[in-house]
Amino acid sequence: MKILIVDDEPAIADTLAYALGAEGYACERCGLGQEAVAKARAADYSIIILDVGLPDMSGFDVCRELRRDRSVPILFLTARGEEIDRVIGLELGADDYVTKPFSPRELVSRVRAILRRTAHVATPPSLPAPLFQVDHEGKRIACKGQWLNLTRYEYMLFACLLERPGRVMSRAALMDSVWQDAEETEERTVDTHIKTLRAKLRPLLPERDPITTHRGLGYSVDL
Repeated sequence: MKILIVDDEPAIADTLAYALGAEGYACERCGLGQEAVAKARAADYSIIILDVGLPDMSGFDVCRELRRDRSVPILFLTARGEEIDRVIGLELGADDYVTKPFSPRELVSRVRAILRRTAHVATPPSLPAPLFQVDHEGKRIACKGQWLNLTRYEYMLFACLLERPGRVMSRAALMDSVWQDAEETEERTVDTHIKTLRAKLRPLLPERDPITTHRGLGYSVDL
């Protein structure tokens, strides 16, 4: 985990870097607010330890600036211990507040606690998009995010199979579900539409055929 220490007092920054480094954290340091904002927007930090009294701008202003587009945890470090300062810092979105002088061991414990807490609420990794998407209202189906150019019966047939992935559906069952309002249809109509469906899927799925033929039984879709 990488930590950004923002403090214009080299002795304090060195002490923090040493204590956190002993716990296995990688630390970077800077002494100006503007530099801290630039660093935080250019790299991903697990937490920022931010001194309130910086030479060019206050830590509160740095926090306010970062909270516009960053949710990185922030621990305020300050020589002031007034309640109003703690309230302001926490209302700006800080995760904790430590007053100087402080124990490096205590600060490391607070950092560890913040990281544990934020790890539980971290955004879960996004799931891959499904191979097929069925838009029932628009009567259309997408493959890998691209809408297929399907006829009415191709759509109804494919949607019927996709509603039951892995399940073998007989030609008779597909006829009853898809062609119930058609006149004088034959079971080989299913085979013909399966063939045209495969032709339309092949350019998007050249490596596999998602429609499986089960001889003497029917068809299924394998996702």
